[in-house]
Amino acid sequence: MPVNTGDTAWLLMSAALVMLMTPGLALFYGGMVRRKNVLSTIMMSFAFLGLVGLLWVLYGYSLSFGNDHAGIVGGLNFLGLNNVGQEPSAIYASTTPHLAFMIFQAMFAIITVALFTGAVVERIKFGSLLVFSALWLTIVYVPTAHWVWGSGGWLAGLGALDFAGGTVVHINAGVSALALVMLLGRRRGFPGNSMEPNNIPMVVLGAGLLWFGWFGFNAGSALTSGGLASSAFVATNIAAAAAAFTWMIISWLHRRPTVLGTVTGAVVGLVAITPAAGFVTPLAAIPIGAIAAVISYYGMTLLKIKRGVDDSLDVFACHGLGGIWGALATGIFATVSVNSAGADGLIMGNAMQLLKQLIGVVSVGGFAFIATLGIGKLVDKTMGLRVGQAEETVGLDISQHGERAYGGLLR
Repeated sequence: MPVNTGDTAWLLMSAALVMLMTPGLALFYGGMVRRKNVLSTIMMSFAFLGLVGLLWVLYGYSLSFGNDHAGIVGGLNFLGLNNVGQEPSAIYASTTPHLAFMIFQAMFAIITVALFTGAVVERIKFGSLLVFSALWLTIVYVPTAHWVWGSGGWLAGLGALDFAGGTVVHINAGVSALALVMLLGRRRGFPGNSMEPNNIPMVVLGAGLLWFGWFGFNAGSALTSGGLASSAFVATNIAAAAAAFTWMIISWLHRRPTVLGTVTGAVVGLVAITPAAGFVTPLAAIPIGAIAAVISYYGMTLLKIKRGVDDSLDVFACHGLGGIWGALATGIFATVSVNSAGADGLIMGNAMQLLKQLIGVVSVGGFAFIATLGIGKLVDKTMGLRVGQAEETVGLDISQHGERAYGGLLR
């Protein structure tokens, strides 16, 4: 099939939008930590543009999207971008250059690795994080991407739906974040000491960039510039709006309508609509986003306040729980009237689709949790995952990078 210039332009623009999400995430996370850890937190996200960007083209793309091996992992036929060129792939995004599809997927891999860092900021060694992340990309992300999106992947064959990464990106990152928190333990002084965000306007800017970039994330996953991309684009915006407004109301009922809570709600809505965006009607995004806000808000309260789990920036509550709900919601609200390549969900009379979604959630989540614990323990035994007490007290900006974000006193 010849290259379609409109589809190609849209896919390349979408890849650029998704790339922008990683610096956006860096600002979103960076504003929420204490000022002595701002640069360390930003660096965790930004470094993966380099590390994962290289590993993906060397072998990550091939093992994710190469020739199938038992439904588990791809082959080595695309190693080092071999056979990935300016002509379309016969299997993936057949109206755009194969390189365009590859780089679009690269941006997904980069931000997925960056996402889980929010759970362990302010206490993890930077060098150990890089080694852990390279192993995690290889052992966790690459196989699950093949299961769900690769030709011959077993979850794809089962019929589990994930339009833009509810399982591959958000459940993977969210569940892995929880496993890392269990390995590292709480920050020193948690929960007694004040750990107030250093710069909420920075958080808002980061959230705005994430919302903007998410249009490429979700609508770009249509891989064409037609009606399906438009539907996914609109559903994405509606879910974010519904979740942001719902979170604002919940926080208002409990105390005050906080800015930090409202922008967090928007991100949760974006997470939840990700697997469903190209399979549900735009109006279905309202309950998907609103319910996601409720689940994540009270999940965060239960974990952090009731259970004392120090998931620093609430990655599991936002991405893990939001992704799980989004994957299941896809099985509830999906309809072939939106996407003939999808399936009808529970509301359209197909309860089996909800079961398939549940299998995807359990298999990806369970695998990510167990594998992350294994990789984390290996790195901890060989390199040590956590910085020392003195380094954590002075802050990771100084102790890990020899810099600080702001002049004046650190706290």
